[in-house]
Amino acid sequence: MKEIEISCPIGKEPAPEQIVSAAARVLGVPVKAVARYRIVRRSIDARGDILYRYRIEAFRTGEECAEYRVPEYKDVSDARPVIVIGAGPAGMFASLHLLMRGLKPVILERGKDVHKRKFDMAKLSREGAVNPDSNYCFGEGGAGTFSDGKLFTRSSKRGDIREVLHQLVSFGADPSILIDAHPHIGSDRLPAIVENIRKCIVGHGGEYHFSTRVTDIEKRADGSFSVVAEHRSEEGTVSVSEFSAGNVILAAGHSARDIYEMFDRKGWEIQAKGFALGVRVEHPQTLINRIQYHGKYQPFMPAAEYSFVTQIEGRGVFSFCMCPGGILVPSATASGEVVLNGMSNSARNSRWANSGVVVSIEPEDMPEYSHFGALSLLHFQRDVEQSMFRFSGSLKAPAQRMMDFCRGAVSSGLPATSYHPGAVSAPLHELLPRHVALRLKYAFPEIGNRKMRGYYTNEALLLGVESRTSSPVRIPRDPETFEHIRIGGLYPCGEGAGYSGGIVSSALDGINCAERIFFAITKK
Repeated sequence: MKEIEISCPIGKEPAPEQIVSAAARVLGVPVKAVARYRIVRRSIDARGDILYRYRIEAFRTGEECAEYRVPEYKDVSDARPVIVIGAGPAGMFASLHLLMRGLKPVILERGKDVHKRKFDMAKLSREGAVNPDSNYCFGEGGAGTFSDGKLFTRSSKRGDIREVLHQLVSFGADPSILIDAHPHIGSDRLPAIVENIRKCIVGHGGEYHFSTRVTDIEKRADGSFSVVAEHRSEEGTVSVSEFSAGNVILAAGHSARDIYEMFDRKGWEIQAKGFALGVRVEHPQTLINRIQYHGKYQPFMPAAEYSFVTQIEGRGVFSFCMCPGGILVPSATASGEVVLNGMSNSARNSRWANSGVVVSIEPEDMPEYSHFGALSLLHFQRDVEQSMFRFSGSLKAPAQRMMDFCRGAVSSGLPATSYHPGAVSAPLHELLPRHVALRLKYAFPEIGNRKMRGYYTNEALLLGVESRTSSPVRIPRDPETFEHIRIGGLYPCGEGAGYSGGIVSSALDGINCAERIFFAITKK
């Protein structure tokens, strides 16, 4: 087996005979001796002519070509239960792995199923009514379901990325995610995939409990866990249930502030963790296409994306969750706060491009919050979100044109925005924390002058605030067993525990936690 590279004009697939001929040359064999090939990766090269570059594995006759096989799931109806708190990527893939290992996932999700959740999100955008348990952050599928479904991760140290991608394809994702350099599914397609995963888990004996918010976790004297949760019916009545199991996977997501506060009250170890905060930046997609394709964009080409990172006064400033052809959505999880995120559908065909542009923040940057201890940056995060709401008086986002922001001038008029609640002209240069605003003021001209000429423009709109980049709290766990450092059998997992960032890394963390549980059980 050898790897070969083939280039072809964007929008065209390389012909099979072209691939086989190239493979024969690289392998040094006749064409008929090339037994098979598979495309490993496809990426866009816009440095000269706009090309697709394909990396391909080619095999001679007689060489083995191992194929990835989606695991078989067992019937776990009567198996040992494991409580999984949260039905985001970490919780879902942990549950799938538990099925594979013959353990029964009992999933407690504070939000609604993926279809009912859509109605709450629509109400949030139209009326500004925040359901604290069902919104863009909470509900079946987690935050990733409605933020484009980006599937790239920068590290394979967590595990085999193919396991996640192949399983997603088996549940309905386009097979192109297996080869694209920056794979994504799209917020329009993810709900059906998430529902298929649920049907698989339930069909094999697992349990889902929606609108079920965990309020307490206790470890009993016998080593088992009692998990107390409130269930809210569609009519609004509340009932309390208790769930029991020997192991708990805590995959509650990066916005589960009540979970962190519960840990703090109990005296269970948690730690303040650095995160990033800034603004959502919205450009016309045509402008980003022109910049990234060097003026060679054609309608059949994918909407251009971008990423950047720079250092300003000792802190990273970087783009986050870039959504080409996307829209901005309100991601508040409580009344009285303004939080923005981006999403895009599979076609990525809106007229806007948006991205978070954020500044890294460490606990030592905020000494005035140190009296909150491990919750210091959580309180800082919440205060910034509430300050945005106080300025606008609603879910309308305080906004400013990019060059006006850097000059310290309030924008006299704002361009159109995809953000449905709307925007209000504001002095973001004053509303944002001073050390965040100053670094952004330096960063935007630098990016426009050195990396993406044309990016620094008053056509770009900054909207505040992008603050849910990751958890501001880490729940410490043993690096080998993945259990909480003081509470055996409790497995902090995913973004909410501070160990991942994004769909794929969260899914892999869930798989790893489930595998540690299986190993611990079989070792006894």
